[in-house]
Amino acid sequence: MARDLRKLFEKEREQKHFRMKQGHEDRFFDKLEAELLQTPTKKKVISLWMQIAASVVIAIGLSLFYFNNKLVDPVEKITVVDRDGTNEEKQGISLGDLSPDLKKIETYYTTNINLQLSELADDPGNKELVESYMDHLAELNKEYQRLNQELNQLGPNDQTIGALINNLQLRLQLLQKLKSKLNQLKSSKNEQESSNIV
Repeated sequence: MARDLRKLFEKEREQKHFRMKQGHEDRFFDKLEAELLQTPTKKKVISLWMQIAASVVIAIGLSLFYFNNKLVDPVEKITVVDRDGTNEEKQGISLGDLSPDLKKIETYYTTNINLQLSELADDPGNKELVESYMDHLAELNKEYQRLNQELNQLGPNDQTIGALINNLQLRLQLLQKLKSKLNQLKSSKNEQESSNIV
């Protein structure tokens, strides 16, 4: 019962000769030429209007971007909070205005400095130690302001940028040292109290 379908189809083709109607090929080529020669005016008009609309949208977007950036004040304020709660605001070109990488560095250090300042606990027994560190921190803040003014007056150079970054690093290191000293003093006081109790 199993028959090969290929053989059946070959046999059928041999018995019946399929022919196209006379002139079929000529009519097909005539229709093809007519389609190819016919200009799709409707499609071209729509695509022309789409191109014009896209150009207008791009022009409006670029002009809004340009004028929005022109109207925004290019002076960015960077705030470093001192221990006593006073804020320093520096105007002009700052380290972060020079490049995105320098902005990340400046943001990292100023955020960590402010975080370290906020975590300092007020302890009357450590007041002298904290004040000495805060005096040194105030000197570094003044130096940072001087370097920032130099950056604004002379323009960016590698030495000034390096000095600004080093100043930020020194301030953060100073606060970290203060924090570790306070922790050492606190642990030594705890040890003395526990030995006095025993």
